Amino acid sequence: MVKREELKIEPGEAVGIVAAQSIGEPGTQMTMRTFHYAGVAEQVPTGLPRLIEIVDVRKEPKKPLMNIHLGPKLAKDEAKAKEVAEELEEVSLRKIAEIKESFAKKEIYIVVDLELMKYEGLEIGDVEKKVRNTGLGKVDVEGETKVVLKPKSASLKNIRRAASRLGDLHLKGTKNIGRAIVLKEGDEYYIRTGGSNLEEVLKLEGIDQGRVYTNNIREIERVLGIEAARNAIIFEVRQVLDMQKLDVDTRHIMLLADAMCTSGVIHSVGRHGLSGEKASILARAAFEETIKHLINAAVRGEEDKLVGVTENVIIGQPIPVGTGTVKLTMKRGKKK
Repeated sequence: MVKREELKIEPGEAVGIVAAQSIGEPGTQMTMRTFHYAGVAEQVPTGLPRLIEIVDVRKEPKKPLMNIHLGPKLAKDEAKAKEVAEELEEVSLRKIAEIKESFAKKEIYIVVDLELMKYEGLEIGDVEKKVRNTGLGKVDVEGETKVVLKPKSASLKNIRRAASRLGDLHLKGTKNIGRAIVLKEGDEYYIRTGGSNLEEVLKLEGIDQGRVYTNNIREIERVLGIEAARNAIIFEVRQVLDMQKLDVDTRHIMLLADAMCTSGVIHSVGRHGLSGEKASILARAAFEETIKHLINAAVRGEEDKLVGVTENVIIGQPIPVGTGTVKLTMKRGKKK
């Protein structure tokens, strides 16, 4: 039997409420400013905007980025690190060409910049092939710098849609990685990218796969699984709080991450996640969209077992926390 003095925490302690207060109270002191990450041109959200982004588990962060550490053969060679960074950067059609629409002739003209195209190691034939593979219509090449596309449907709406799609056409590099720069940490070089594509980056040769990191938690869950996503939530929240010099015990953050990942899929904290999916009808109704939850429960004939804190507070019963977790029954025997 465990002795009382050996316990890390009292039985029946309201750990969820303590964790919520421990993260929520410092959260009110965070600045709303965004912070400029060293070596990345974009303003990457930190502080409260980033914390909200994490607990809402957005499909994609406002400014996704990756840290890509290189293998031992490349990590100390700046020139080779720069080569890898150049290969990583995505080149889309918009980057090397001007796309013009001719509504009179019902054609789209792709006029490439010859110098830019050669700098990226591309030829007009590569551009033609990529445009042809889209299946948007008939493709012709005019000279060294012009590709003409005749869309299948000649409606003005379709021409505009095709032109918009062509701008994002991927030509080379790693998709979704718009910028890659080389930074130095200690005696090693590593690459930081604006944009994220964990699945493709992990396939590249010459990188240290164990130290590739992205701030896109959904992508981590999809590629590496729920345990990796849980660790990413803890790391990201810890990083936000540390950057604001707020001292919060890691165990509170771990409890938040566990609650978000406990079902095997990441759930946000809010009406579309943990709070909106509680087993108790009254607990769901007490948070947001009260009428909706009560009507849905009545239609389905749901029953509330009153095992949580919120529902017991609502009806005025002792809550199952602390001394409220203990239930005593008395067995009455027959009189002799």
